[in-house]
Amino acid sequence: MWIYPTGNPREMPPLVLAYLGDAVFELYVRLYLVNKGITKTNSLHREAASLVKAASQAHFLQKLDGLLSDEEKDVARRGRNAKSGHVPKNAQVTEYRLSTGFETLLGYLFLLEREERITELLGHLLNEGNS
Repeated sequence: MWIYPTGNPREMPPLVLAYLGDAVFELYVRLYLVNKGITKTNSLHREAASLVKAASQAHFLQKLDGLLSDEEKDVARRGRNAKSGHVPKNAQVTEYRLSTGFETLLGYLFLLEREERITELLGHLLNEGNS
């Protein structure tokens, strides 16, 4: 059982949605890797890190473009355009912005309790070999 915030996700700042979306994606990736049968923690960590880094998330958002509704595209755009004040040292600005849009979308869908949609989108990315 999840404890959802009481606020309306449509009115939340995009960076708050991205903060939650980051955790949603991390959990989904970990479950995906464990379900693949990977049992060595070093391998789990290495593969997870390659999937959750900003460059991968930026690529994922671009891959999803044709699958997203107008509402989802708008949410991702809001996240992409949000000014966070910093860029990680291992990411380019454009990658970081796109990855923030990706995380914002996931946080938004999660708060709307659209977990089936999250599973559909992430399943497309991870199971189709598009990573």
